[in-house]
Amino acid sequence: MTSPAGPPEGAGSGGHRGRRLRLIAVTACPTGIAHTYMAAEKLAQAAEALGHRIKVETQGSIGAENVLTDNDVREADAVIIAADTEVDRGRFAGKPVLAVAVAEGIHHPERLIERAVEAPVYRGGGGGAAGAGVGPAAGGQGRGVTYKALMNGVSYMIPFVVVGGLLIAVSLALGGQATPHGLVIPEGSFWKHVNDIGVIGFTLMVPVLSGYIAYAIADRPALVPGMIGGWIANTGALYGSRSGAGFIGAIVTGFLAGYTVLGIKRVRVPRFVRPIMPIIVIPVLATSAVGLFFIYVLGRPIAWVFEHLTDWLGGLTGASAALLGVLLGLMIAFDMGGPVNKTAFLFGAGLVSKNPEVMGMCAAAIPVPPLGQGLATLLRRQMFDEQERETGLAALFMGFFGITEGAIPFAAARPARVIPANMAGGAVAGAIAGLAAVEDRVPHGGPIVAVLGAVAGVPMFLVAMGLGAVVTGVLTVTLMSLGRAGGAPREGVPVGSEVPGDSGVPGMGARPSGAAPGPGVLSGYLTERTVRPFLMADGKRAAIEEMAGLLGASGCVRDEAALVSAVLAREELGTTGLGEAIAIPHAKTDAVSAPVVGFARSAEGIEWGSMDGTKARLIFMIAVPGGGSENEHLRILAVLSRRLMDRGFRERLLAARDPVGIMRVLGEVG
Repeated sequence: MTSPAGPPEGAGSGGHRGRRLRLIAVTACPTGIAHTYMAAEKLAQAAEALGHRIKVETQGSIGAENVLTDNDVREADAVIIAADTEVDRGRFAGKPVLAVAVAEGIHHPERLIERAVEAPVYRGGGGGAAGAGVGPAAGGQGRGVTYKALMNGVSYMIPFVVVGGLLIAVSLALGGQATPHGLVIPEGSFWKHVNDIGVIGFTLMVPVLSGYIAYAIADRPALVPGMIGGWIANTGALYGSRSGAGFIGAIVTGFLAGYTVLGIKRVRVPRFVRPIMPIIVIPVLATSAVGLFFIYVLGRPIAWVFEHLTDWLGGLTGASAALLGVLLGLMIAFDMGGPVNKTAFLFGAGLVSKNPEVMGMCAAAIPVPPLGQGLATLLRRQMFDEQERETGLAALFMGFFGITEGAIPFAAARPARVIPANMAGGAVAGAIAGLAAVEDRVPHGGPIVAVLGAVAGVPMFLVAMGLGAVVTGVLTVTLMSLGRAGGAPREGVPVGSEVPGDSGVPGMGARPSGAAPGPGVLSGYLTERTVRPFLMADGKRAAIEEMAGLLGASGCVRDEAALVSAVLAREELGTTGLGEAIAIPHAKTDAVSAPVVGFARSAEGIEWGSMDGTKARLIFMIAVPGGGSENEHLRILAVLSRRLMDRGFRERLLAARDPVGIMRVLGEVG
């Protein structure tokens, strides 16, 4: 958006000697709805008030809007990046760049404009001269930087996991044969080629995770050392281990590469060397440092762990079946392809011919992480974004075919919650299989080996896997719920962020069939029947319950109690209090038959946990069906958040005397 024509040249203020500035900005929040557009509106308003011109690119849920052109960048005096996600700064080389959290754009836009011209000049990721304000710690969001980098890596890794895992699963299902050496696909067959393509996807997923963690920290120069470091971490032969370090090693190399590159960038170099820094010097130095450090320093302990765990397990073969099953299940589920997992698997595989009960314990635990995480996305869909829900379905499919790696995206995103849940379920599955003396005569796991006739004791094998998956799924959502108690943020998503997932267009689309009838605003979703001048409630929960009853007047609510539960579950992800005395509780749920919006005011204000500490006086509730209207809540949120940044609009809403007057003001929304 470009602010309207401002005062004449020279009318500006703000410490720039009255000069009228040409500014450009980018705003973005983790899921790209309300805060993205709120920051954009605030910056535009502040620039107009100060007599400057600004164009703001919003990187929302549907991608970039009002995109900055080459001319915009060339003519700009300074750049403001107000974002909680990674924004590519390469196009701003040579310009002063100020990078802060999106909340700064909402609450202190004037201050950002004052600081922008004096921000360090961004040097294109090479010479280390970009300085403070454009690095990953900009805005003082140290903890957020870690999460943002981790989630950046996970988001790029997920397609590799899904594509690789599904291709391997399909090839095993249609071309695999149970043999003493595992599920084998005949060489040269069509399904062997499909399997090989899937294996390539799985091979690439670990370096991709590492590379894009590094990229989020230190931009393009960190991509190569991150990816090569991830490949080294996953290739145990390079440091004398029978198994690579897997995704945990990739996380280590990703952060190591990112911060190594940042350190090199800070070294002052002669001007003539700067052009080759980002394409030659930094990648070569960082790649060598990270790779050699992993091989000579980190790799040795990994190889030592692998060797000694194998010896330790060998000494437990005379122990009770339940104890051995618990230990194997814990190990299988711990790192999903890393050295601990591989130790347990190879131990079981080595005893297939002599003691198939040991492989039976491993086989029961192998599918538990992906099955459990897939189940978790079904149990509490509101806790996961759209990409995670889709990955959950793929994980269920991979779990059936014994592909433990299907759970890696969840474990990488929330290691402190997902890995313990995986291990608990794996231990349960291993113990039950051990007690029931389940036998598996091929070195593979999951229900597929039972379907192919390689398992003795199929009923208890299925019980072991099923109970293990249930334990993992239930424990995952429980730990996630406990972690969010009291308004704590979901890992990787700051408090106050919007509904995760789904993309949408910040403009109103056609009203779906079944929507509330009668005249209204927001495509007819909000009518006079769903407006209340003042709420009786004095607390958040009571207000949500009262608003659900208000929405019930539309005829679109099937189950008010279920609607309340869905909205409260959304609040657990982070407050929907947006600041400026505004709250927009919302839910995507089958408790409603069509999109519906309600509005009410609170005379005293309700504590909603807003970022700026204000109590909510203007409260909108949005509910859309879980199945259809895929993006409608995102469109409504975007439109409302933009309009509500107008102080005059908010004041008119507060001043309106009755529902008719309120609807007249809300008609300005469209």
